Amino acid sequence: MHEHSLINNLLEKIQRLAAAEDGRLIAAKLRLGVLAHISAEHLREHFEQATAGTGLEGLRLHIEEQPDIHHPEAQDIILDSLEFEHTDEC
Repeated sequence: MHEHSLINNLLEKIQRLAAAEDGRLIAAKLRLGVLAHISAEHLREHFEQATAGTGLEGLRLHIEEQPDIHHPEAQDIILDSLEFEHTDEC
């Protein structure tokens, strides 16, 4: 169930940040440390399951894996950025 809490924390952070922005959220960029105890594929699977039927369903994930075990964020999943689609109103 470790993955469940990781995903819930990530979703809460995404939702909180997205609420403060204009436009439709279309993508999130993550950095995944090598010691984060989850693979990029496993993270993506859990994310897709957790967002099914929600406003975040279909959100594209760009996951950059950091291979350096000595990196200060080697154990972390970092939300690097969010991408929004903005519509111009005439």
